[in-house]
Amino acid sequence: MLTRLQLFPEQASTLAPQTDALLLFLLGITAFFVVLIAGSIIVFMIRYRRRDPNEIPPSIHGSLALEVGWSVIPFILVMIVFFWGARLYATIARPPDDAINIDVVGKQWMWKVQHMEGRREINELHIPVGKPVKLTMTSEDVIHAFFVPAFRTKQDVVPGRYSTSWFEATKVGSYHLFCAEYCGTIHSGMIGHVVVMEPAEYQAWLQSGEAGAVPALTPAAAGAALFQAQGCPSCHAAGASQRGPQLAGLFGSTVQFEGGGSTLADENYLRESILRPQAHLVAGYPAIMPTYQGLLSEENVMQLIAYLKTLKPEGGKTP
Repeated sequence: MLTRLQLFPEQASTLAPQTDALLLFLLGITAFFVVLIAGSIIVFMIRYRRRDPNEIPPSIHGSLALEVGWSVIPFILVMIVFFWGARLYATIARPPDDAINIDVVGKQWMWKVQHMEGRREINELHIPVGKPVKLTMTSEDVIHAFFVPAFRTKQDVVPGRYSTSWFEATKVGSYHLFCAEYCGTIHSGMIGHVVVMEPAEYQAWLQSGEAGAVPALTPAAAGAALFQAQGCPSCHAAGASQRGPQLAGLFGSTVQFEGGGSTLADENYLRESILRPQAHLVAGYPAIMPTYQGLLSEENVMQLIAYLKTLKPEGGKTP
């Protein structure tokens, strides 16, 4: 039985048609110039070949119109590709504000997924159709790459930092998930599936679990427990005993450094502050925080960050 030849993976996200349109435009331009240049070479070889050893070709002084044409036309095409690509890159790099947040940790050789509602998965990712999803990803060991061909999304997952990716699925179904960065001997086995569900089914799946199983803690709740277990309130709790920076409202604010400089308190800054607290000292506070490098797993760090995001300053508004 013959099957239909499929040159491209199925389009199953809002980014897929935009990515394919740019790719097809580039392929079209490439094919046009390949035919034009190769055809011109063949025509010139035949028409203007030397027929007599003593033949002397006429002197040619060039054509201003031709030189302007082959300079201006490629420039216009390159600018079209540049601005088109820059616009698409800006779309890919900026997750919508209402995106569902999901944490992902790559590890030889599996994908570990943590939903904000507490559900965990390995080598599977369940998401709702028609809802933007933002992945915050890191690696426990080597560089991986989170690749879903049907969504036209691929993002390197690097140890020691967070990278983000987002997509919005447009079709219900199951789609292949690959690691697109060679990560070791079983790299080819680091595969999984993204399962796209109707929103109501997705919510029911989030609330479901094995019969008799204890409901999983949300990342924020697990982070709150870790925060207490590691003795963090002894330095960061408000009051006379406070020796470290105030954490309520920290996420999303601007942090001033000792000796000058500042940064936005995003996920990467919070991760560095937990694992490498001496890298950037907050203005007005001594260098007394110990490092938690090697004491906390990547999942633990993500849980602490999820908890820190929930801490609001007095008044309930983040600065």
